[in-house]
Amino acid sequence: MTMVQTPRPMTLAEAQREVQFVFLGGAVGQLVSGAIWLSSAALGTWVGVKPAILTVVIGGMFIFPLTQLLLRTLRRPWTLSSGNPLRPLAIQIAFTVPLTLPVVAGAALHNINWFYPGCAVIVGAHYLPFTFLYGMWQYALLSGVLMTGGLGLGMRMPESFTPAGWLTGTVLVFFAGWLTLSGFTRRSAA
Repeated sequence: MTMVQTPRPMTLAEAQREVQFVFLGGAVGQLVSGAIWLSSAALGTWVGVKPAILTVVIGGMFIFPLTQLLLRTLRRPWTLSSGNPLRPLAIQIAFTVPLTLPVVAGAALHNINWFYPGCAVIVGAHYLPFTFLYGMWQYALLSGVLMTGGLGLGMRMPESFTPAGWLTGTVLVFFAGWLTLSGFTRRSAA
């Protein structure tokens, strides 16, 4: 009789390394997200409020598929293994932003200029669990910068629509660049 060996479950460290490896430390997703935010902020500055809001809301729904497409284009793995115990957490984190957008809608009904600050706070809060998901302290920093920036701009500039949009997009692109230039994405790919 042949014994069937059950594969050993991944340790937390192994699961986090796989998340880092597959998503290049999150640099690709941050670049995609930053591009959507900057496009939205540009529309808000030069076209109008409605196209800006639609761009960040609808574009936000495509961050993960666009990230996977870019990873595939780079001929890289584009999804976590089915045995990764962090896979359900990643899915749950992804739903935090759309489920909290009604809070932003309520704030924006009171003052449309609170749309981007509210989104920045929610997106920043959504990045805090990435600290555990990726096993990277850098996400706590990103979370803090986005939440502080959104709150600060919402309070200090309640008459301006796009500053928090520009800030969030710039921070996300900078973060992607920082991960890449610091060599983290190369270490994750090794």
